[in-house]
Amino acid sequence: MFDVSALLTVLQNMLTLYGLKILAAIFIFIIGRWVAKMLKKLLGRIMTKAGVDATIIPFALNITYTVLLLVVIIAALGALGIQTTSLIAVLGAAGLAVGLALQGSLSNFAAGILIILFRPIRVGDYFEGAGIAGTVEEIQVFSTMAKTPDNKVIIIPNSKLLSDNIINYSMKDIRRVDLTIGIGYGDPIDKAKAVLADILAKDARILADPAPTIGLAELADSSVNFAVRPWVKAADYWDVYFNLLETIKNRFDAEGINFPFPQQDIHVYKAEPSAVTN
Repeated sequence: MFDVSALLTVLQNMLTLYGLKILAAIFIFIIGRWVAKMLKKLLGRIMTKAGVDATIIPFALNITYTVLLLVVIIAALGALGIQTTSLIAVLGAAGLAVGLALQGSLSNFAAGILIILFRPIRVGDYFEGAGIAGTVEEIQVFSTMAKTPDNKVIIIPNSKLLSDNIINYSMKDIRRVDLTIGIGYGDPIDKAKAVLADILAKDARILADPAPTIGLAELADSSVNFAVRPWVKAADYWDVYFNLLETIKNRFDAEGINFPFPQQDIHVYKAEPSAVTN
């Protein structure tokens, strides 16, 4: 006959033996996770007040939180009576196997470390790389988030970004605006050059040092082309670029200087009548 009272006694002993351990493990995990989050926030405030580079802060916080959470999990398992020493050895072996299977992710992680150390790009920089152009919003453990000029968010694997050429437009304080301005072959070169120089001199955003360059760059098929290259602050680049084109067009129209368009000369020759032989 089945002894219900004996079963209840066994269950009671098991709850007495393991119930407190389970509760202790749950308590350690909940409190430990909360403490890890608080420490992450506190570390973020400290790093921000200390003036740490904004590129490093989110990367360091994610690493710190992951390590703390791993410690909490091991402590919770220890409270259950699990031998954490052997568990750590098993996790190490499993980590090696997972690492071999996730070589791509590990290469992204390593690339993220290199980006943080050598800083080819930082948060807020406008750059070109891995086939995209945008502003860095965040450098994460495995990827970098960038926002394009049309407000799209692109997530780039760190290894792909680091293996490509990176053009950083924000690393230097000043940039050169490169314009090619063409005039007709019948227009006076000296007059066009003087008008261009006057336009650049009247724009306060154009720097005097380095001095702007205006030079005859090419005798093209349908135009005489000037290379116009003023220097500006990086933040003023696009405003100056667009304003200069508009101003040059209006001034050339007012000065009677032509903007040529592709054209071809057609020469028609009248053939002489051939002699008629009888």
